Amino acid sequence: MNNGKVKFFNESKGFGFILDSDSGKEYFVHSSGLIDRIQENDEVTFTLTEGRKGLNATNVKLV
Repeated sequence: MNNGKVKFFNESKGFGFILDSDSGKEYFVHSSGLIDRIQENDEVTFTLTEGRKGLNATNVKLV
C-alpha cells in the first residue's frame, strides 16, 4: 500500500490526482478506483495498477 494526499479531484468528472508521500510522484485516480469518497487534501492509502496511460491509483481509501 502507498500513502499519499489527494492533490486534485473533480467529483463531477470522476477523476483526479494523488501525490505519493514517499516518491513525490503524481498518479491518476478514477472514480472507479475509489473505495471511499475523497476530496482535495485528504490523506489516503492506495495501490498502483497499470492503466492505459501509465500507473493509476486504485483501491483508494481514506486514512
